[in-house]
Amino acid sequence: MTPPARRLPAARLRSMLGAPDADRPAYAWLADGIRQLVANGRVMHGTALPSERDLVAAVGLSRTTVSRAYAELRDRGFASAKVGSGTVVRVPGGPASGGAEPLPIGARGLAADERSIDLTCAAPAAPLGLADEYATALDQLPAYIGGMGYYPLGVPALREAIANHYSGRGLPTDPEQVIVTAGALAGIATVARAILGRGATVLAESPSYPNSVLSLRRQGVRMAPVPIGPDGTDLDVVGHALRATGAAAMLCLPDFHNPTGTLLGNAGRERWAHELQAAGTVGIVDETSAALWLDQAPDVLPMAAFGDRVFTVGSSSKSHWGGLRLGWIRAPRSEAAGVAQARMTLDLGVPLLEQLVLARVLERSSGLVPETRERLRANRDWLHAGVSRLPGWSIRRPAGGLSLWCNLPSASSTALAAETARHGVLLAPGSTFAVEDHGLERWIRVPYALPREDLERALPVITSAWERIAR
Repeated sequence: MTPPARRLPAARLRSMLGAPDADRPAYAWLADGIRQLVANGRVMHGTALPSERDLVAAVGLSRTTVSRAYAELRDRGFASAKVGSGTVVRVPGGPASGGAEPLPIGARGLAADERSIDLTCAAPAAPLGLADEYATALDQLPAYIGGMGYYPLGVPALREAIANHYSGRGLPTDPEQVIVTAGALAGIATVARAILGRGATVLAESPSYPNSVLSLRRQGVRMAPVPIGPDGTDLDVVGHALRATGAAAMLCLPDFHNPTGTLLGNAGRERWAHELQAAGTVGIVDETSAALWLDQAPDVLPMAAFGDRVFTVGSSSKSHWGGLRLGWIRAPRSEAAGVAQARMTLDLGVPLLEQLVLARVLERSSGLVPETRERLRANRDWLHAGVSRLPGWSIRRPAGGLSLWCNLPSASSTALAAETARHGVLLAPGSTFAVEDHGLERWIRVPYALPREDLERALPVITSAWERIAR
């Protein structure tokens, strides 16, 4: 049986539409306003719009005007008439399947289908208004079409926007220090190619983001783990490991560490940079999560502000949208030319339109839009309260990031992930995040970036699966 459509209240739609445009016919304003809400992801596919009678009362328009606006939406493929539900929103062609963040767990046979709830993915949906930014960027495109279109280090407008972003955070940066890449993983691979020889040792805290570790391994380096402490980076352990291994580089995640969610303060960043300098080790700082604060903006400087041998890698995938597929490297001034040369051995640049979009977005905000931040905060609090009720589970509520790092009372992470997968919920066990590809069986990551309705379906599955395992 098909579940009933979600219904959008008339008063809520009225507030989302904003003020009417007196220069346009009322039906066109209403139809285009709803279409924009659908295009920007604010009204989801399958949502039932208010009845014509209810919307007439809410917006103060005639029944004929509302009927014509709904007919316009149906004619353009953004709505359909459904018996029992009225006018129901459609995304033309239907929502595209897939698009989730791939993790190495995919190689373990836990592949998602359209009915699964994929909690291996910790990435939010596109922010409101992104479709409008693409439309505006298209208007800028003719200025570039007359040329050949190659910008191997990035479009100047985007490099300048990224440089301004760092300067505004207290790290003076010139556009020449910025190299645009196809995401953070490409940035990490580029830095590794520029500064590391095959067989070099690279340290990484364990747990760590598995795709970053895999990217470094593919460059021919040897990865060595450093255990992360219960409260975050253990700098005594880091200092000892740097001195003991003679590592050429270290992968650092001081900003809402993925998966633990911990944040390192300025004193810790300064000491970490000092330990790297003393050991002659290059720091590769992954700042993908730096803008993902949820409670209050942290008063911290980028780690590169404390050391001149620190490469910073950033990305738009978590703070803006994974579909932009853009990242960047902020290189020390003395190393920028070498990184630029390494960049051009991988490819000759990333798509132009997406760069224009991101340049515009960064001019206004370097992080989450307020509505996305509010939604993630509410999801975090709701999910934290839910999983904290599971017997024996211990979960620190992170101040930012996109997931909970849950400590289980027994080494059952892989068993739990296998059990939930049998009932349509995919989880990444702790071993997925281990630098040495095993261990961390007392931990499991549970993201809260998915829509609330998916989390509400997933939590009972996780709860019942844990009850079966505990027995």
